Amino acid sequence: MRIRHLAYVSLIALALASCNDTLESASIDLSTVKNKVEQPLPSHILADMTKKGIDRNSPIMIRIFKEEGVMEILKANQSNRFEVIADYKICAWSGRLGPKVKEGDRQAPEGFYMLTPANLNPNSKYYLAINTGFPNRYDAANGRNGANLMIHGACSSSGCYSMTDQQVLEIYAFARDAFKGGQKAIQLEAFPFRMTAENMVKHRLSPNIEFWKMLKVGYDNFEVTKRPPEVEVCEKKYVFNQQATGPFNAGGKCPVMTTPPALQTALLSYGKQYDADYSAALKKYDGMAWYDPTEAERKAVVAKQRKGHDLAYAPTGTALAAGKMMKVADLESMMANQSAQQLARGGTVSSPTTNPSTASIRVATAAPEATAQQPGGPVLAANIPANVPIPMANPMNSGVNPLAYAPQPMETAQTEPAKKPPFWKFWAKSE
Repeated sequence: MRIRHLAYVSLIALALASCNDTLESASIDLSTVKNKVEQPLPSHILADMTKKGIDRNSPIMIRIFKEEGVMEILKANQSNRFEVIADYKICAWSGRLGPKVKEGDRQAPEGFYMLTPANLNPNSKYYLAINTGFPNRYDAANGRNGANLMIHGACSSSGCYSMTDQQVLEIYAFARDAFKGGQKAIQLEAFPFRMTAENMVKHRLSPNIEFWKMLKVGYDNFEVTKRPPEVEVCEKKYVFNQQATGPFNAGGKCPVMTTPPALQTALLSYGKQYDADYSAALKKYDGMAWYDPTEAERKAVVAKQRKGHDLAYAPTGTALAAGKMMKVADLESMMANQSAQQLARGGTVSSPTTNPSTASIRVATAAPEATAQQPGGPVLAANIPANVPIPMANPMNSGVNPLAYAPQPMETAQTEPAKKPPFWKFWAKSE
């Protein structure tokens, strides 16, 4: 009995150290797969793509929503708009809502990352893996650090997004086929939740809200264009789809930037509806806010799923299932107690704490000519950030030479690829 206990403690300690230090073997039997790197997508997915007129090798993008525990694969259709072709329940992600800040904080990354063929690892000890590319330019400019943050199999995570082996087999195949079709970089967008007005109201007291508002600019632009935004970094902030007079420097001053008029108009229309929805949500949740559950609380909800599995199989559940709406006063008291307990154990207080003084995050809307100057360039209205996006260039199959597929064996973060000029002119004309 004591030996079993020590073995269990050892496994937990390994899991806490790094997502690359848990058990190397997965408990899922995929013995029928002859070549996992070249395993084709399931016939039902291929049939669905054919029905929708989507080419098997057309570009993809990946979106992650932590709170729901969902990963979406989107593919470009014949209009070069991206639509969801598959979605998966994330088996395990560690920490709480909020970005990864430093090595060992057990946080899974949030932000915008570019994946190249070099990010694919066919030799991962977690069946298959895709390096998220953390830290990216934004992370590095803000002093955030960490390594080997993956999307991988085995359903066990300490900072990664861990899937089942069957899921990662499909996700890997989507990426492989897109690269073979000529896509040079896949955009990975990792969000804390779907950035609807209601969710932004629920989380308005989070200390991460300013960071999330910045991510929301990119989120909104995808919702408007249905194309991955072009992402730059300047003044240590994300900048989405801006026409600039000069180069971008992650830690330096932003160049003069402008937003294509057609996109500006579309965003204003989107913003008006969001504004109305936000006001309605404020009334609905007056005096209430969302409690973001701990990882332990999420795991408790799905504890039954572990029965019959190896100890390495460690689903963490969704924050939606374990969290709840609470009175603001009660939430503040609960979070203060959690912070005090964490400090008493010799730890540091992480991001999930409330800040009652946080102002409303209502996004203002105005006529296109109502602009105000802020650091980083012009904005649409006094409270709208300057980084308003335009579509990002993603090569379609026609006229694009396929990349030589050469996955790399090492699980190391990769530098982001050089970008091609955006096709904002095409987008403005086509609208």
